[in-house]
Amino acid sequence: MRMSLLVALSMSLCWVLIGAAAQSTRMERIEKCGIKCSQGLQCKPKPEYILPPPCKNPPEGFSSSSVFRDVSLSTVMRCEGRQKCSLHLQISTKLQLSESIHGVSMCIVSAGMMERCQTLSFTTASRDKMSEWQVQVKHDCFDISPSQEVLVTVKTFPSYCGIAWTRMYRIPECSSGDLQQHVPECITGQLSYSVNQERKELSVSVSDMLEDKDYYLRLCHKDFICMGAGAHKLIKKEEPVKNATLPYSRPLPCLCIEGFSTATDAPRVQVCPFKDRIEELWFGVTFDPVEETLSWEPACPVAAVVTLCQRGRDGVCVDLPHSSQSVNRKKITFTKVDPHPELCMKFSAGSQSWIRCPFEDGRFQAWEMAVIKQQGQQEVDLLSHKPATFSVGVCAKSGRSHMCQPRHTHTVHVEKHNSVHLTRELCKADSCLQVRRLDVKYAATIIHCFEKCNQSWADWEVSYVIVPAGVCLSAIIFITLVLHLLLTVYQRKRNQTAKKGQSISEKQTDPVPDCLVPVFQSSSILHRDLHSRFTSVWEL
Repeated sequence: MRMSLLVALSMSLCWVLIGAAAQSTRMERIEKCGIKCSQGLQCKPKPEYILPPPCKNPPEGFSSSSVFRDVSLSTVMRCEGRQKCSLHLQISTKLQLSESIHGVSMCIVSAGMMERCQTLSFTTASRDKMSEWQVQVKHDCFDISPSQEVLVTVKTFPSYCGIAWTRMYRIPECSSGDLQQHVPECITGQLSYSVNQERKELSVSVSDMLEDKDYYLRLCHKDFICMGAGAHKLIKKEEPVKNATLPYSRPLPCLCIEGFSTATDAPRVQVCPFKDRIEELWFGVTFDPVEETLSWEPACPVAAVVTLCQRGRDGVCVDLPHSSQSVNRKKITFTKVDPHPELCMKFSAGSQSWIRCPFEDGRFQAWEMAVIKQQGQQEVDLLSHKPATFSVGVCAKSGRSHMCQPRHTHTVHVEKHNSVHLTRELCKADSCLQVRRLDVKYAATIIHCFEKCNQSWADWEVSYVIVPAGVCLSAIIFITLVLHLLLTVYQRKRNQTAKKGQSISEKQTDPVPDCLVPVFQSSSILHRDLHSRFTSVWEL
């Protein structure tokens, strides 16, 4: 029970605090503007002079601090409806009334606007009655606008030279929730959205817009102003559901949804769905192969540093010396660039960096090293698709280090569509070729290291002798086995035929009939024929 009471009391306290906070942010309301003076002091507005009279010398003992006390400035709101409220400047001051003070003059002026003044005069009877009293005067009929900065001056009437109170005052901005809901100049509408990445569409919903006005939606690229990036979508005020679909092409961080009513000079609201997609900016790199110029222009304003770098097989991109440029809005250009596949661009913004390699597909590659293996040896040819000058160095690579210190270098010039044969005498396990273009400003340094050529040559030589010899020996053994098999079969058939003929001759007692003679003769002839054929095959 006690726990329930404690919870209830805590919730009540929270609601009280929330209500107090809401009241504190709520601007003071007035039903109508006017003039208010202390009880008993009769005051009324006095027409302003077209040309105000000059100031008088103040009486002895007069000073601004002795006349004006507790001057305060504030903004109040006067409403004729839920969305029809206006702002007014309220000026309140206390002053020491004397026979020399007949009233108070209040003026405001702002940049680009004429000075506006209001003079309040006190009746003679009330002045005499309340002389030497401290009285209060309040005026709240100056129309003002959100975010406006005004200069406020409070003087006596008549005006005494040097007797005035002056302050600068800034009107609250439209960011105040109270103003956003009730002052037409601040009502922008609330935007909510969802993203369909597959169809590249933004579904937008509008709420809290001006009730008596239609509403526009559009996409724009945000910079100093939001530049339009598509057609407007009009939402009618009569529509019960205020939705619209906006297609987009690229999810850029500066691509925003902008909404505003059809009222003249209506305030606008922007929401940017892709504001964190900075990586989308690092596209649009262009290269001119004739001028050898590499360019990039940001699609959105961004503070970044662009550096050329060389990406190795391990994925690490090493910066080229003196190749960094800072960018904000303008296009950047790198002149005389060698378009090698290993040459990349590094974009750095804040603590993050991104790598883009515009030449990795090899479309613009101007030269290459062709490695040819012949009889276990490596031969390297330098091929160029345009006239170019190269630095070719011999270097030694130690261990797993990627560094290669050249022992000596040579300058080589290659004509268009020609090649230069480098050498195969460098075919050692610790020898490498280091090649770099010299006729450009930015170029990658390419390193080719040789394999153990001697061991490869020995293996190749052994294979060249042993493999053919093995094939020939296998063929001879196969042919011998086939011939041996044929000879064995032939001999067996011959022996069987001879034994059969001998048994028939022993059993025959009667004279041999004439019809049998041709049979035996033909058999003998057959044996001789087979023997002669086999003998000829063996000789072959």
